[in-house]
This record gives sequence, C-alpha cells and structure tokens, in this order.
Amino acid sequence: MTDEEFEAFYARSVRPLVGQVYLMTGDLHEAQDVVQEAFVRAWARRARLERDAGPEAWVRTVARRLAVSRWRRRGRAADAWRRHHGGLPGTAPEPEPGTVALVAALRRLSERQRRVAVLHYVCDLSVQQVAAETGIATGTVKSHLSRARAALAPHLDDAPPSEEHRD
Repeated sequence: MTDEEFEAFYARSVRPLVGQVYLMTGDLHEAQDVVQEAFVRAWARRARLERDAGPEAWVRTVARRLAVSRWRRRGRAADAWRRHHGGLPGTAPEPEPGTVALVAALRRLSERQRRVAVLHYVCDLSVQQVAAETGIATGTVKSHLSRARAALAPHLDDAPPSEEHRD
C-alpha cells in the first residue's frame, strides 16, 4: 500500500472504525485513542496490509486488543486508586441519548456476543467474515448473533409488540 493509498484508506475508514470500536467498548474517547494507535501501527506495516485479511479488519482487531489491554490496566489502576484514596476517579459524560441506549443495551451482552453483533450488524460483515476475524466457528457466530438479538430486543424496540409477536 503506497503512502497515498494509506492516506485514502485512513480518510474513509477512521470514522466507521471509531464507531465500531465505540460500540464494542462503550467508551468513545477510548475508541478514538485505540483506533488512532492502531492506525499508527498499521502505517508501520502498510506494505503488508493488503496481503493480510484486509486493512480495515486488521486495524479493528488491533484497536480492540489495545482497548482490552487498556481496560485491564485501568482496572488495576482503579484498584490502586481505591486502596489509596477510598474512591474512583471521575468519568467523562455520556454522548447522545440514542447512542447511550445502544451502548447500554450492548453492555448487557457478553464480550463475545457484543463483538460478534457489532461486527455483523454495524460493520456489515457476513457471518463467515465475522468467524474469520474472531476465530470463532461459523455455527457459534450464528448462535451468538441469535442470542444477542434476543437479549437486545427488549432494550431497543420502542414499538409496541404486534399480535404476531405475542405468545
């Protein structure tokens, strides 16, 4: 990938990737930070990105892994803060209400279900692409998607249930 191709890739991919990672992590600022860090790492290997599974998938995977690592470090830091100061440091305010509702609903899912649901419904990856990116069997991806839909439905559906949906 040439420098110009990488710049075009960055320009078209940064916003969607931040949105996708935000839905996986529930923290917009963290998503922005880890996506930027993943792009820095991608820049260093831009000549090999096209040969990999796809540059966007690579950046998304790296960003998610960075977020998990940071989350673990923050957990240890928060424990240390509580031990020494008796409470938690302040947190940033939440974004728009619709986004907050979606993130809150996604937080109810297991990490694996949340990741699979975001990759499939937000990133618009096929079941096979989700399986390849996550290393999860296709049947398991389908199972996680089904369970995620069932778990999310009561939290995101504002319309009253129709007769066909009642038992």
